[in-house]
Amino acid sequence: MIKLMAIGFALLTSATNPNTASMKNKVPVQAPATAKSIYDFKVEALDGSTIDFASFKGKKILIVNTASACGFTPQYEGLEALYKKYQDKLVIVGFPANNFGGQEPGTNGEIKEFCKKNYGVTFPMAAKVSVKGDDMAAIYKWLCNKSENGVLDATISWNFNKFLLDEKGNLVTKFESKITPMSDELTSKL
Repeated sequence: MIKLMAIGFALLTSATNPNTASMKNKVPVQAPATAKSIYDFKVEALDGSTIDFASFKGKKILIVNTASACGFTPQYEGLEALYKKYQDKLVIVGFPANNFGGQEPGTNGEIKEFCKKNYGVTFPMAAKVSVKGDDMAAIYKWLCNKSENGVLDATISWNFNKFLLDEKGNLVTKFESKITPMSDELTSKL
């Protein structure tokens, strides 16, 4: 009986919550429960297409949690410059998230327009996700847990934390927000 009440409450909440009601017929694109590699992940892009991490084999990958109304938001400019300079050997994937100070309140469409208009972003941008807490996206669970990524445990401390993976999909390191995209600390690892 309690289980049925919980299911009913979940359905009612989903039907009345505007954030989940629009996803009613949409199946989120995520990795299998036993993701062994970054290449097991497929995520929804801002435009509704799919970002398949397996397509990035042979390139380094920089994964960044982003926000449009943050003191670090100007890093979009540096990320785009980094992407253009190293695009033969590096792909950047931005993950908009509203986990810190409500600094990414927009819809996927609004975020896409903001990034294009203000920073000319051409690197892949995933649909908005959560990067911490109970609703943390599967890819961030993998990135933040040594038991899954085999390298390190990490905590997302704020917007614009960056994870670098090598050409074989192995996690190399994590950079805090203050490490800018074109810094020697980051570019020396490319």
